[in-house]
Amino acid sequence: MTTALPATARTAEELAGFGTDPWWLIVLKAVAIFVVLVVFTLLNIWGERRVVARMQQRIGPNRVGPFGLLQGLMDGVKLALKEDIIPKAADKAVFVLAPILAVTPAFLTWAVIPFGPEVSIFGHRTPLQLTDFPVAVLYILAVASVGIYGIVLAGWSSGSTYPLLGGLRSSAQMISYEVAMGLSFVAVFLMAGSMSTSAIVEAQAGGGSAELFGTTIGLPGWYIVLLLPSFVIYVISMVGETNRAPFDLPEAEGELVGGFHTEYSSLKFALFFLAEYVNLVTVSALATTLFLGGWRAPWPISLWSGANQGWWPLIWFFSKLVVFIFVFIWLRGTLPRLRYDQFMKLGWKVLIPTSLVWIVAVAAVRVVRSGGADLGRVVIGVFVAAALLMLVWSMLDARAERKRPAVVHRAPPDPFAGGHPVPPLPPRPGAAHAPATVSVQSHEERPGA
Repeated sequence: MTTALPATARTAEELAGFGTDPWWLIVLKAVAIFVVLVVFTLLNIWGERRVVARMQQRIGPNRVGPFGLLQGLMDGVKLALKEDIIPKAADKAVFVLAPILAVTPAFLTWAVIPFGPEVSIFGHRTPLQLTDFPVAVLYILAVASVGIYGIVLAGWSSGSTYPLLGGLRSSAQMISYEVAMGLSFVAVFLMAGSMSTSAIVEAQAGGGSAELFGTTIGLPGWYIVLLLPSFVIYVISMVGETNRAPFDLPEAEGELVGGFHTEYSSLKFALFFLAEYVNLVTVSALATTLFLGGWRAPWPISLWSGANQGWWPLIWFFSKLVVFIFVFIWLRGTLPRLRYDQFMKLGWKVLIPTSLVWIVAVAAVRVVRSGGADLGRVVIGVFVAAALLMLVWSMLDARAERKRPAVVHRAPPDPFAGGHPVPPLPPRPGAAHAPATVSVQSHEERPGA
């Protein structure tokens, strides 16, 4: 008879393999992560331009290198050779520091992302992960929030109105969607019993079982199935967190020229560009780790006994990353940009309340299941409670709608009021219309005025 270990003991046992690597192996892992992210950035730029071009029936980059693969590298060289301009009104120290603050956290978050299981590197057994600790996911949230300062300070230090507006927009947007993103993780913590990234991947190794109306059923392992609402909330939040279309309001060209980086050029602008694409890969890797089983092979590849051993998991991990990145590109080429009020309403009035209700439901299921209750009755109770909450919410919303003042429809303004002439619109090409004349009749001369 085996005795189950408490959560703290299990976490300590799972993290025992970290922190024992020699210094040269740690440096090798860090350099490998940096190289992978830089190469991924170049491929993301090429892939985004090619995919969006295909959606718009264009060709895309195809000149530099085979299939245009070196186009991103040439763009980086071009930016490095451009003149570095600092506005006179800018705060120079903060202006230079801002892009560094934006790009550094994007790389630091990868320290706790698991790429695969234990492998042998030059005779040393080591996990394919730089490090891990009991609160690794909270570390990712904390480090990612520092990147907001780089964007805000970039807008403030430029000494210009439009970058400042872009920085303020970005701070409000990223703070709002970080709340929803953090709440979507809580259900994962409740199911896995840990905040360690490697422990969460291990918890998705195999599904458990539950009693459903007296019948034992098997549960899937990946949390994208068990925690689908959390996954949907996270996917929406990660698009808003990375300032990507249709949530790219901090860089809305129509009203902000370029957003917080309007005054930047040369390598400083390239750092912001690099930070955006590294963050794109980071949130995709985090979604893979928390909801798609991490580096574990999907079914039916998982039926092969060696699918999750050795270096094979690297293929499954990066394949899942590519799928997420394609979804980012797909959204950019498909959806129009939201209005700012619609965007903030989605975050504060939809995603956050839904996350809170879902956390309560998952916690209730976990507590009741620990007592051996029937899962079917628990699910029915949760759905009834959710329906009651939605009913109360709709009644309160309808009551608030009735209290709103009625919209007064005013008559359209008279363009000829005061006797000022209004020139006619030019005729459309090909339309046979009589030449219009400009009326200079005064307000008093027109009948019925």
